[in-house]
Amino acid sequence: MIVLGLTGSIGMGKSTVAQMFRDEGVPVFDADACVHGLQGPGGALVAAIESAFPGTTGPDGVNRAALGRAVLGDDSAMRRLEAIVHPAVQAERTAFLTAHADASLVVVDVPLLLETGGDKAVDKVLVVSAEPAVQEARVLARPGMTKEKFAAILARQLPDVEKRARADHIIATDIPLAETREKVRALITCMRDSEGR
Repeated sequence: MIVLGLTGSIGMGKSTVAQMFRDEGVPVFDADACVHGLQGPGGALVAAIESAFPGTTGPDGVNRAALGRAVLGDDSAMRRLEAIVHPAVQAERTAFLTAHADASLVVVDVPLLLETGGDKAVDKVLVVSAEPAVQEARVLARPGMTKEKFAAILARQLPDVEKRARADHIIATDIPLAETREKVRALITCMRDSEGR
């Protein structure tokens, strides 16, 4: 099995590329979706997060806006949150890999793969990338997003140029979707061929 780590900064098209892998039958572990589940109604992490950050949860689980206000720009608070979340996500990822042990290729979709040292736990790193103006337009079009919030998120992520320098593979997403999809298909073929499958 090849474990391909998929990453990219906010607004780079990572979710779109992850879906393209799914469309080709490649199992994808989505760290963000995992976190949403753990922090949603009845989620395994809700009580621990409420204890560490009082007033950030409710009947619907974690209030992401309230939690964001509690941790964004506060490195100590972010480290406390990561100490709660990261081990739980790691356990879910281990279970995913076990469940797909017979697959020739799996994708692990982790936004902060390089920032957290997660690249050491994958065989290859794929970075999705787009021009800065495209990235900014995509992000600022999201509900509730502001330039200040965007800047705070970017400050926690490695610059795109550094991510690309550390990548084994790069896929552009500021080109027509059909071209991006062809690049995904070509990469799948290349990786499976390298394993003799």
